[in-house]
Amino acid sequence: MNIVNIFLKELKQTFRDFRMFVFMIAFPIVFMLVLGMALSNAFSTNKISIDNIHVLYKNQGNNQLAQAFETFKKETNKSGIHFKETKGNVDGKKAVKQNDVDGYVEISNTGIKLYESDRNSIEGNIIQGMLTAFVDKYNVAMSVAKVDPSKVNMVLASNHSNQYIKETSLHATKSPGAMDYYAIAMTTMIALYAALNGSSLMNTEIARKTGDRLLVSPARKSDIFLGKVFGSITINFIFIVIVVLFSKFVFKANWGDHLGVVFLILLTEVLMAVSFGLGVSYITKTGGAARTIVMIVIQIASFIGGAYYKIDYAGNIPKLSPLSWAIEGITKVIYANDLAAAIPSITLNIGITIIMMLIAVVSFQRREGL
Repeated sequence: MNIVNIFLKELKQTFRDFRMFVFMIAFPIVFMLVLGMALSNAFSTNKISIDNIHVLYKNQGNNQLAQAFETFKKETNKSGIHFKETKGNVDGKKAVKQNDVDGYVEISNTGIKLYESDRNSIEGNIIQGMLTAFVDKYNVAMSVAKVDPSKVNMVLASNHSNQYIKETSLHATKSPGAMDYYAIAMTTMIALYAALNGSSLMNTEIARKTGDRLLVSPARKSDIFLGKVFGSITINFIFIVIVVLFSKFVFKANWGDHLGVVFLILLTEVLMAVSFGLGVSYITKTGGAARTIVMIVIQIASFIGGAYYKIDYAGNIPKLSPLSWAIEGITKVIYANDLAAAIPSITLNIGITIIMMLIAVVSFQRREGL
């Protein structure tokens, strides 16, 4: 019962601290809004759009190749490649140089010549690929003609019902937009700031002269310790939940279909942050030094972990930051439905929590006061 009372006291005390309440909620929301809007272009995935391709041609042949090309021309029209025969004194090569058309083709009894512009390399490659396929097919037909001339027309006409280009859409791997990314980054960063609360968890009672009153109360030292730690973890996790829900419903950030797993990662990060701040406060033995060290660690971890800009998690330096563990794990859970990706982040967070909490517990037991 004493643990519950101290737990509730910690919650009430934190809610009365209006500045902290605003900082833990307003700070990440404002930052994700500013960065999400300012850096939206850095996360855009522009696609190259190719409209209809226009090709001039001059057919000077009078053999089967010239005849087959006329059939080929009709079929390619279905795929958006439009061949137009030159009229009068139109210079096809000049039209290509001036970028009026995407290519110019000359057909003669000896073969096919293609002229393409280096300014339209993509369209030129498409034209070249289609003509290569057509010529290969024609060569096959000529080889068949040497064996059985009656089969030539059948070979040339074999694909008339099909398009020369078949388009298949492949869904690209989903990736977060600017607002989606910074919603994750700012939320995981503010979870680290729980370490500040942890670093002043006991020092605040000492500064307010309430530590001695707690010690002479019926509550045991272990009750005081557990009540305050659980209270700190709970209130900081409530802040995280508010930020996530606000970004989800107001900014329309994508948090995926596995919000429970995402919250589990964030909860273990809060556990790690609070225990880290608490452990540092007992190691340094002074509140001011503890807050300074914690703030420096948070800033470095945020910078190298991708809080302010998107980073490549293939590098070794980002992996030193707890922020990168959380962002990478949450991103994979959301966009790849890879629930197993949450395990490394959760494991590392819990591991640090155990180590720092052991340091805090041992130091707390050795102290006469809080």
